[in-house]
Amino acid sequence: MENQNNQTLLLKYKRLAEISRDLASMLDISTLLRHIVRVAAEISDSEAASILLYDQENHVLQFEAASNIANTQTMLGMVIPENSIAGWVAINRKPAIVDDVHQDLRFFSRVEEALNFPTRSLAAIPLIASDSLIGVLEVVNKRNGEYSDEDIQLLIALGAQAAVAIHISRLFQQTNLIADFVHEIRTPLASINTLAFILPKTTISDEQRQQMCQTIQTETQRLSDLATSFLDLASLESGRVRFRMSFFDIHALLKEVIDLIAPKAKENEIEILAEVPADLPPIEADREKLKQVFINLVSNAVKYNRQLGKVWIRVRPQEAGIQIEIEDTGLGIPEDQLANLFEKFFRARNVERSISGTGLGLSISKRIIDNHAGTIQVSSAQDKGTIFRIWLPLVQSA
Repeated sequence: MENQNNQTLLLKYKRLAEISRDLASMLDISTLLRHIVRVAAEISDSEAASILLYDQENHVLQFEAASNIANTQTMLGMVIPENSIAGWVAINRKPAIVDDVHQDLRFFSRVEEALNFPTRSLAAIPLIASDSLIGVLEVVNKRNGEYSDEDIQLLIALGAQAAVAIHISRLFQQTNLIADFVHEIRTPLASINTLAFILPKTTISDEQRQQMCQTIQTETQRLSDLATSFLDLASLESGRVRFRMSFFDIHALLKEVIDLIAPKAKENEIEILAEVPADLPPIEADREKLKQVFINLVSNAVKYNRQLGKVWIRVRPQEAGIQIEIEDTGLGIPEDQLANLFEKFFRARNVERSISGTGLGLSISKRIIDNHAGTIQVSSAQDKGTIFRIWLPLVQSA
């Protein structure tokens, strides 16, 4: 029996060696966290696992990932108190095993209640990289028997790799995004600098001076838009954005979006047509974040349309979710560029010079939809129009 246990433990350590290579290659923070919790549940023979990350700025532990993606959406951003088991692990930087959580005064029952997921036993370890607290890794409900020191040692081995991988992922994302941002702002800054040098010259006419002032205003607004969008994307990519879930009427939300964009559409003689059933069930999501997505997509449908064009907004109920279509009769997107459409700072070549934009709106929208466990797809024909299709689950919890 002992030989069999040793063999099982050896296989688990071999599995960890394989996993370390995977973790080192994952630079997307969301993908990385999901992989870590799946592996933690696997090697500890647990029903579920979760990661709580430490917010250095606000000095709090926040729920960030679970081995069940629906659970993640329900709990995302929940602050875990210091007097909880995870709080104790974080403060003391020591692992903990609790065989019966309901007999432990530190047990934070709100998680169990919110997920409707009965918790019996729990094991947790601190995640530390470069002597800094990254967070806490928890596993719950040992499938056979009780958590042991062997389980803790396996989790510590995984946690050492996981903490470094999370740290590197954050640094990479910050560095990569900042490099892209600096590259993008060079053009408007160079334009402003050139015009500022020419403006004082007495050889230019008043009309030319007025045009240059207008260009400076346009480029300054572009920089402001870039900075705002950049901060939104940086927050989404780093996991600092908190999604506040609630049930609401999608019909009312889309009406707000149409009312906001209608003046611009009227200016260009573009008609916005909505096909939204009045009896749709409420959807559970972050209302403001979805509003941001729909404003971006509908305003793009107007901006990249042609005069006297049309925009259709269609909502259809589907099993366990809804589909929202936003279609326009606009310029369309070249087929060979559709695959790049959701990349940061990407703009289709047929519009990038003639129509202003940051190239971040669609990337931000995709991040928001991904965080709602939804999907966003696009189809387009050049000079005919574009259709964006979003699918969202009605309920985010398990």
